[in-house]
Amino acid sequence: MLKKLLLLAWVFLPLLSFGQSCPQVLSPAPGSTNVPVDATITWTEIIGVPNYVISIGTTPGGRDIVSEVSVGINTSFTPPLGLPENTEIFVTITLFFFANPNDNVVCPSISFRTRDVTTPPNCTLLSLPQDGDIDVNVRTNLRWDFAPGATSYLLRIGTSMNGGEILPETNVGNVLRYDPPVDFPGNTEIFVQVTPINENGQPANCPIESFITADVAQSLDCSQLLFPINGATNVPLTPLLQWEEVAGATGYRVSIGTTPGGTDILNEGIFRDTSTFVIDFTPNTLLFITIVPFNDSVEATGCGVESFSTSIGCGPFFDPTIGDFVSFFPELDFPDSFNVCEDSGPLELTSNTIAQQYRWTRISTLGGSELEVISENIVVEIEEAGFYRLEVTDFAGPAGDMFPCSSSQDFEVQITESANIRSVNVDTEGESLVFTVNVSGNGDYEFALNDINGPYQDSNIFRNAPLGNNTVFVRDRNGNGCISSQLVEVDLVAFGFPKFFTPNGDGVNDFWKFRPPPSLDIIEFISISIFDKFGKLLFQIPPNSDGWNGTFNGRPLPSSDYWFRAIASDNSVFQGHFTLKR
Repeated sequence: MLKKLLLLAWVFLPLLSFGQSCPQVLSPAPGSTNVPVDATITWTEIIGVPNYVISIGTTPGGRDIVSEVSVGINTSFTPPLGLPENTEIFVTITLFFFANPNDNVVCPSISFRTRDVTTPPNCTLLSLPQDGDIDVNVRTNLRWDFAPGATSYLLRIGTSMNGGEILPETNVGNVLRYDPPVDFPGNTEIFVQVTPINENGQPANCPIESFITADVAQSLDCSQLLFPINGATNVPLTPLLQWEEVAGATGYRVSIGTTPGGTDILNEGIFRDTSTFVIDFTPNTLLFITIVPFNDSVEATGCGVESFSTSIGCGPFFDPTIGDFVSFFPELDFPDSFNVCEDSGPLELTSNTIAQQYRWTRISTLGGSELEVISENIVVEIEEAGFYRLEVTDFAGPAGDMFPCSSSQDFEVQITESANIRSVNVDTEGESLVFTVNVSGNGDYEFALNDINGPYQDSNIFRNAPLGNNTVFVRDRNGNGCISSQLVEVDLVAFGFPKFFTPNGDGVNDFWKFRPPPSLDIIEFISISIFDKFGKLLFQIPPNSDGWNGTFNGRPLPSSDYWFRAIASDNSVFQGHFTLKR
């Protein structure tokens, strides 16, 4: 219901409480002192924010140092011209939501103080063109690296070493670029010296760098975006990017990133035409694009960065009515493994998420590529072990511009071998039975007695089992219902013949005879005969006697196994062996 209401509104506002919405500045720490003038400002990430805008000034909320620079989703910023020395600096971060810029969150300013610079700055170097470059566009602008502590730069440009034919040594101010008023001469070596200065002076003998320009006919202009235009918002997620054609260019190098100058989306892709179709831009994101025309001889230099923001996607977005972030991705809580009992038939699975579309696929491995689609219904039947993926999709967005929001879960299906009950050993303890269940197989088994639903135990030995027939059950812990069973038939009559006796005169178990279990119907024996291992008759137990005392002709017989043969009144014959222990 919440998703339906949000779809009707479709306008997401930022958090209203500064305590919830604003990031924490990590460096420099608020209130710190003696901060380097080339410090980088970093802050914590706020999930769901598509763009941060930073301003830096010498008063709370001021912008006299840096004025509202968008940095995308980047959580750090280095002022390109550094910071003034020995000054209290105020940093203001704005959370920018493209859906409703009028309600962006302007966070309270934090401040710190920079250190006092007491030495001249170090020399700097050209960054564009670089020393030694050739075929440089005659229309190029000069750029150089920031020199920490510098408050301005002296620039000299000539066509000879130490010359100032193009520009005598001139203080161009606290800038990092210079646009010559006229084009450089073609096919000429240009000499440039950049010297940083501050109130403490300047470095001595900064290097003179040089580059060689291209022929005038080979120089190329930069291109600009035609669609989307620079600064555009709500750009479709699958747009056709278009830019101006540049005379003399045979191709264009295009870079796209989520930060100014970034290439995390496209790193210098080469295009021979002036457009390209893009699939699946990230929604609600500020993107930066650089287009550099080139031909076989030269490429354009000094081309600037343009930006645009994509349309709102699946989220997460902040909804001020509930004070939390929401998402249009379906919630998918699905197990990551299943075990199927062999010979149990196909495994039937049902998605526990109600969605508009379902897609079950077999995949190469967890997180791997898809091999085949096996179902597009809420239910699937899986017949073999392997790796699979469930993807559920809902469609969100304003009417006429719906887009898919999908969630997926990879899972593994394993085939479990049923336990093979090889045998069940039956022993006695007093008036009860002891079963030992012997199994084989590759599973992790547990055991139950007389109830398929358990309780199950780790041990394969059951003590105090009831007299009579019993059923043992063996279940694989991971087996999805893999249960084996075996009926254990116990001959209660045979149970009445003791397995051993100890005729040592202590009054306990001194005689061997038939002792019927309490649950056995009355049975009468015509004769019970005792034999040694060679078949020699040693004794016949008279009815109603105490039994055999372990002697023959009055002499005690040694510890050994002896055999018996009993004939019942219905002519049933029971025979077996027992042990005499001394």
